[in-house]
Amino acid sequence: QVSLVESGGGLVQAGGSLRLSCAASGRTFYAMGWFRQAPGKEREFVAALNWSGSSTDYANSVKGRFTSSRDNAENTAYLQMNSLKPEDTAVYYCAAAKGWRPSREVADYTSWGPGTQVTVSS
Repeated sequence: QVSLVESGGGLVQAGGSLRLSCAASGRTFYAMGWFRQAPGKEREFVAALNWSGSSTDYANSVKGRFTSSRDNAENTAYLQMNSLKPEDTAVYYCAAAKGWRPSREVADYTSWGPGTQVTVSS
């Protein structure tokens, strides 16, 4: 099992940047995913990366603006978010997958953090 805690959320103006962190403890060799959920909407995939960080995947809506990375020595993953838009407003979650391959499917993730709120004002 993996325990995860996100941090770094907040209020930012459109066009601004935020960096989310996800501190992890527990088992190793898992893919990491980032998801978000806006009020009244389903949880949606944002980004994912494999254990080494050499393979990444992004939702089309964030490609070119968001970058995911991880520092396994520090047991921490990051989501750098640039050029933020009001439609990026949501609670952001990091999640640890069952295996080491990145996935876009919520069902492939077994451990979730409590989430951190990101609000982008227009």
